[in-house]
Amino acid sequence: MLPPAKQRVRASFDRAAASYDAAAVLQRQVCDRLLAGFAADPLDILDAGCGTGYGSLLLRRRWPSARIAAADFAPAMLALARRHADDCLAADIEALPFADGVFDAWWSNLSLQWCSAGRVFSEAARVLRRGARLAVSTLGPGTFHELRDAFRGIDPYRHTLPFNGPDDLGKALAGAGFRNIAWQRETIAVHYTDLKTLLRAVKAVGANRVGGGARPGMMGRAAWQALESAYERRRAADGLPASYDVVLGYAEKH
Repeated sequence: MLPPAKQRVRASFDRAAASYDAAAVLQRQVCDRLLAGFAADPLDILDAGCGTGYGSLLLRRRWPSARIAAADFAPAMLALARRHADDCLAADIEALPFADGVFDAWWSNLSLQWCSAGRVFSEAARVLRRGARLAVSTLGPGTFHELRDAFRGIDPYRHTLPFNGPDDLGKALAGAGFRNIAWQRETIAVHYTDLKTLLRAVKAVGANRVGGGARPGMMGRAAWQALESAYERRRAADGLPASYDVVLGYAEKH
């Protein structure tokens, strides 16, 4: 059984499955970048936290003879991913239902931020063969900094996930038994016409769960107007920005 917090995240992604592909512009960009830097020649690949399967599709095109297994804990997402993978399993990537050493590549695009990095990388090491390759993308601490800044002074609640940076992630990888760890990092800004559109886009990809410390109820009108006013000061020529601190990581199992 998943803990209650993860059950809520899973339910959010299940609800978002139908709208995910239309809204996941940033997620696809990151997936493309992750694949471009992935030096591997795999036979058996695990797409961990596969979502609707865009990563599995790219992996299939890159290595058409490889066998691809896809795992995700949101059944509605997994149902869509079946189009692109040989095997699909409903599973938490912190506790994979695979035997030891069955894959020679482990891939995960923008799932790590919802998990314990230490547990995820330990499981990745367990199911990988010696010398196997890992590719992971996640979001760093600069993600949604505009939103946090706009909320500052309005309320004391947390409005984004507590994102980890490459230093902490690198320690988790090394502790799990990986070597030759390399990171790439860039900021990608997506612009929206107004704040409601921005927040709807975040919700459309299921990323509206922030864990403990979240606001317990709806915002009042005065608080919402203050938030809009604060965020409007960030407006650029292309609209209101939402920044994503994108972190790409590559490693080899020792």
